[in-house]
Amino acid sequence: MRKNLLSIFIFFFACGLLYGQAREIEFEEYDLDNGLHVILHEDHSTPIVAVTVFYHVGSKNEDPERTGFAHFFEHLMFEGSENIPRGEYMKIVQSNGGTLNATTDFDRTYYYQILPSNQLELGLWLESERMLHLKIDSIGVETQRKVVKEERKQRLDNQPYGSLLEETFSHAYTVHPYRWTPIGSAQYIDLATLDEFIEFYKMYYVPNNATLTIAGDFKSEQAKEMIEKYFGSIPKGSKEIYRPTSSNLVEPKKTEEVRDIVYDNIQLPLVLHAYHIPAMKDEDQYPLDMLTTLLSSGQSSRMYKQLVDKQQLALQAASFPLSLEDPGLFLTFAVANAGINAEILEDAMQAELDKVKNELIGEEEFQKLRNKIENDFVSGNSSVAGIAGSLANYYNFYKDTNLINTELEKYMKVTREDIQRVANEYLTKENRVVLYYLPKSDQPKSE
Repeated sequence: MRKNLLSIFIFFFACGLLYGQAREIEFEEYDLDNGLHVILHEDHSTPIVAVTVFYHVGSKNEDPERTGFAHFFEHLMFEGSENIPRGEYMKIVQSNGGTLNATTDFDRTYYYQILPSNQLELGLWLESERMLHLKIDSIGVETQRKVVKEERKQRLDNQPYGSLLEETFSHAYTVHPYRWTPIGSAQYIDLATLDEFIEFYKMYYVPNNATLTIAGDFKSEQAKEMIEKYFGSIPKGSKEIYRPTSSNLVEPKKTEEVRDIVYDNIQLPLVLHAYHIPAMKDEDQYPLDMLTTLLSSGQSSRMYKQLVDKQQLALQAASFPLSLEDPGLFLTFAVANAGINAEILEDAMQAELDKVKNELIGEEEFQKLRNKIENDFVSGNSSVAGIAGSLANYYNFYKDTNLINTELEKYMKVTREDIQRVANEYLTKENRVVLYYLPKSDQPKSE
């Protein structure tokens, strides 16, 4: 008994130390006259600086007949500008000791550069160039058409299970623009004209639809002067920014399970469940995040231990919530072991979900879960790049940039009962899509 008490004391003491490491992140934010939101975080511990621009545009802002535009612009924005020769953008950053990249999802497009701190002005100039002077001409557009179509072939069309997200979202949504994924349709990219691309750029890639975040080794007053120099004169966008918020684009509540089979060039079956969940600002996102950590984070998680280790029914098993600006999806999936059919695998997956729904998580397992959540949160904000991304997300999606300092408290307020409640509320059969990915060799021959 004394040994157990000592172990518990050490555990809680370790958790206290970890929580203490979640230092407050100081930042300053303000708006330029043109609507550009600026967030600054000084950190002089390492001589690097992150320069990021968050554009509040993703695939959900697209015309259903022109999907893939946001992802297309992720590539086109590296093409060059009036003052940057074609193909030189990346070379300029890399030759000055930096790295750069961009990502596009359903709700936003995000560009980032990590530079030596003495190259802050370079980073700001580069980002201002593509916000004001992006080169959109027939040469660049045709080059990027080929690039994005080839990317689609490699990531989706010619990849085992590559169409998984595309199939999931097209089955889960019938009205909302989440019914297509950010990579979009190669057909629509081919049909789009140069004028359509220019119009998309003028609507979304404007200062009043952007957040500039700088994190790292710099002086705020000097940075503000540079920001005004490079961004202050960029005109505010003149077009009304389209947001899919009208009542006819709200996805109706699901009342019946959707099931389908996808035959693919694969050897092993895959089973996926997709459950509708609230938008990311909903407080239930916190117990849902903890639920997915419980189910599938690491080899000690429930689904991995049961389906992969003990029962040896699966090679891989996981779950994750796709928390989106509008209501998203909670996914669970597993890839079958050799000789295991999809029905047996699905039954085992369902058994693990039923266990969470019917049995309250034990106190010891719950404390380990809290510890994992704390560690992941602190680790995610341990670099200037991570901090810059978090600050931009919290401002744009929550209108509360200081969540970077307070969100961990929301996780720590989640109870065992909360986790059981959200499992019962959202992980129901009538609220889900079930997809079986099966080898094409199993496809019935048409008569």
